[in-house]
Amino acid sequence: MTLAAHALIDLTAVKHNLARVRQLAPNANIMAVIKADAYGHGLLRIAPALNDIQAVAVARVSEGIRLRNSGFNKKIVILEGFVEVDELTVLCHYDLDIVVHSASQVTALEQYQGSSCLSIWLKLDTGMNRLGVKPAEFSSLYQRLLHCSSVTQPISLMTHFSSADDSEQHTTDQQLKVFKQTVNNYVGDKSVANSAAILAYPKSIMEWVRPGIMLYGVSPFPDQCAKHLNLKPVMSLHSRLIAVKHIKKGDAVGYSGTWKATKNTQLGVVAIGYGDGYPRYAQTGTPVLINNHKAPLVGRVSMDMITIDLGDTVAKAGDLVTLWGKGLPVEDIAKHSNTIAYTLLCGVTQRVNITTL
Repeated sequence: MTLAAHALIDLTAVKHNLARVRQLAPNANIMAVIKADAYGHGLLRIAPALNDIQAVAVARVSEGIRLRNSGFNKKIVILEGFVEVDELTVLCHYDLDIVVHSASQVTALEQYQGSSCLSIWLKLDTGMNRLGVKPAEFSSLYQRLLHCSSVTQPISLMTHFSSADDSEQHTTDQQLKVFKQTVNNYVGDKSVANSAAILAYPKSIMEWVRPGIMLYGVSPFPDQCAKHLNLKPVMSLHSRLIAVKHIKKGDAVGYSGTWKATKNTQLGVVAIGYGDGYPRYAQTGTPVLINNHKAPLVGRVSMDMITIDLGDTVAKAGDLVTLWGKGLPVEDIAKHSNTIAYTLLCGVTQRVNITTL
């Protein structure tokens, strides 16, 4: 038995969530987003579990190379593309698709002397104002790419929604309109739908969809939980009690004594902290699960430990504690920490022992 923080990765849940994508987009190709080490779940752990997909997407070339070297043989798309001409030889060697999002990249492709080996996704900026070419320059850049000897044809087309997780905004409808008006007369597969759009904007589902957070069993919407969307959490984070102690009314707990007991109670000390990726700014009252009961976090999160108010819960050193997972959605912990679930999943550190179910 280990007292250290540990995480469990449920690959059956991954497959369930992928089936949910397929249910919502039965005719689309699936580009599973597994950047940032598969949102903290493990790139080489998650990729082999994704059977019913046609491609994966990562942010950086190094992630794509790591996947290829592991034996992964499906299409890999590099969402951040490339910066220098020298990178193109590597992209060709590893057969990596690249997102082109600027005129300077098109110029680099024109200068490249390699054979026709680069599959391109031309990204249109429809209003997020991050990566992507503007609608006014789209046509000329598209035509230049058509004449690049190093670029395989046809060219695929994409954009990214800024607010698909917010049903109160009309931004997504406007972005979709701009995309269609700009690219509909051009040959090539098209991809715009991320997790939120797959779930809430079926009209945005085109030849390709790009599910990310939903694959990991997390809701992309702030006002909906994953369970209501028929998604199952993939990661659960656990540790154990290492001490139980009784304190009196008025006793202060933790650094700076930010919390004081309002009555006599018993505290549990859990072997997890921000050194493991548990959020430093989790507020007093953030729930944990112990022996099928919820107990609130009290005092500040330390590097290696947290304290919880056990109240009348029967507990002893060695008891298992769930920080998030089944019965305690990671979205809830994110809300108590004034952040989003993405940051918690990606923030689990290397000293957390991870086991695949």
